[in-house]
Amino acid sequence: MHTLDDTPAHAPSSLAGILAEAELVGFAMSCEQRTGALLSTLAASKTGGLVVELGTGVGAGTAWLLDGMDPTARLVTVEADASLQAVARRCLGDDPRVRFVHDDAERWLRAYEGPRFDLAFVDCRPGKFTGLERLVRLLRPGALYVGDDLNPQPTWPDDHQDRVDRFVRELPRHTKMRWTLMDWASGLAVAARLGDPPHLA
Repeated sequence: MHTLDDTPAHAPSSLAGILAEAELVGFAMSCEQRTGALLSTLAASKTGGLVVELGTGVGAGTAWLLDGMDPTARLVTVEADASLQAVARRCLGDDPRVRFVHDDAERWLRAYEGPRFDLAFVDCRPGKFTGLERLVRLLRPGALYVGDDLNPQPTWPDDHQDRVDRFVRELPRHTKMRWTLMDWASGLAVAARLGDPPHLA
């Protein structure tokens, strides 16, 4: 019987260099490649869109998002660790579509007052385990959300499984989103932002 091969058929040209630098700095939490391929596909659906990434890391997810974005789309990527984000800046900083923000993602979410987003990729705790309601309010109707790393990872601290279980358990109360949990890649929560009532649109 034929088994579908879900190995990504291509990768961003910058990815190999990013992952090599990640190994040099001892960073083991880069975006999984199948998740990245999905991000590229979803970003391609948002022509001229505004994309946000919470948790730049060294820029693997950033590279996949840029890989799918069209020339008129824009990406804001937020990271609290300047030394990690410096890798992404070196590898991707020449791309005019991306703006790097060095800030705590929770604080940044609370302070953000710009236009709403068309796609959000959450690769850190804020926007997923904390501050999710705030991020939902910052998504346009029809916007897409991807949160990864919901299946056990060797890098998890001892208390993290409880955090993930609580997140999954509480998803149904976020009624402005249509959620799908995916036991695939690193374990994903994928959602679409539902429309606002007419007086809130």
